[in-house]
Amino acid sequence: MYTISKRLKIFSIALIILGALGWGISYSGSHVSLEEVKTLLASEDASHGGGHETAETHEAAPAKEHGEDTSHEVATDDHDAHAEHVMHQIHNRPYSALYIAAFFFMMISLGVLAFYGIQRASQAGWSPVLFRVMEGITYYLLPGALIVLAIALWAGPHLFVWMDPELINPESADYDALIAGKSSWLDKTWFAVRALIFIAGWSLYRYFSRKYSIAQDEAGDTSNFKKNFRISAVFLVFFIYTESMMSWDWIMSVDPHWFSTLFGWYVFASMVVSGITVIALIAIYLKSKGQLEFVNDSHLHDLAKFMFGFSIFWTYLWFSQFMLIWYANIPEEVTYFVTRIEDYNLPFFGMVALNFIFPFLVLMNSDYKRIPWFIVMAGIAILVGHYIDIFNMIMPATVGDRWYIGLPEISAVALFLGLFILIVFYALSKAPLLAKGNPFVKESEQFHY
Repeated sequence: MYTISKRLKIFSIALIILGALGWGISYSGSHVSLEEVKTLLASEDASHGGGHETAETHEAAPAKEHGEDTSHEVATDDHDAHAEHVMHQIHNRPYSALYIAAFFFMMISLGVLAFYGIQRASQAGWSPVLFRVMEGITYYLLPGALIVLAIALWAGPHLFVWMDPELINPESADYDALIAGKSSWLDKTWFAVRALIFIAGWSLYRYFSRKYSIAQDEAGDTSNFKKNFRISAVFLVFFIYTESMMSWDWIMSVDPHWFSTLFGWYVFASMVVSGITVIALIAIYLKSKGQLEFVNDSHLHDLAKFMFGFSIFWTYLWFSQFMLIWYANIPEEVTYFVTRIEDYNLPFFGMVALNFIFPFLVLMNSDYKRIPWFIVMAGIAILVGHYIDIFNMIMPATVGDRWYIGLPEISAVALFLGLFILIVFYALSKAPLLAKGNPFVKESEQFHY
């Protein structure tokens, strides 16, 4: 039996405390006033060599030709509206940073659950020695998903602009006909109901699969193994639908004017490669502590192959989504990428290097896939890259060009990393690390490639 070390407990709790404190400081510091924002914008204009003319100022010129000098009033109104918009973006940043980190770690756990379900349904012979590691990681899913939902409902319009009731009120000056047209789906109550259905389905599968897995250790027959096979097949069908809807609700709807038919698959690729990477990192860590002696370099080799393969799959989906939309050049679609290329140039293209080029070069050689420190190096790059990928999905819609990676982002990652480590390693300590009752466990222990 594995026992979580005191040092690891202290480390994870310290991360949670420091992360919560750092995020709290950033949250309180984000509540700037409109006057403070105007001062900030004035200093930015000065540092860029003065102000700039606006389209509204030019529109006022014909009135001036007729003796009506309205340009000053129009420009003032425009600057006030811009300052208010920037103020809201600054207010949104701590919420966005918290949500991104919460979703990222929940996504890892959900990706592992999908990978685990695939291994169960396919009756794979190489992976049973890693089942308890996978089950430990998926223990985070229920609390992690509920936290994501709680943040989404608490933040409301700070993250999901469609949650502002004024946008679907025809009498309001802020009425948005497009969002109003989607209001039957983008409804806060229905959003919460769908989320609870997703979470309940994923969690029930995780609960019963774990139950049957542990029961199989002491069983004299394979009945629990067969039950696990059947529920895994049903779960994968449920997962295909709910993962897509989850990605629409929890990620894509931050940009309610934009949509992509590939988005569900794109998020799926990101969560699965991140999940497999974490399986590999935890397995390497446990082996370094004298655990998982039955996991050999062939198992690590296969995990690294999956990391490599899903990185290529993610790149294929990223390029397909990007190139088709960019080439079609339909304004309401291409705006999504224009914003990210103009305002997020470094993270947008940087995460492609981290998610494709780096793992491609490091993990291309078959021998390198057996070297733990090579896998760790590639894994860290992949996880950082996919965090930035989620960052690129959320931040442009919520904070615009007012982004940078600072205290709120680092603190939120530390908070949820600490929580993730504490929960996952607690779960690992609650059952033997070898699923000895699995019919394929001997095949898995003797696996060599």
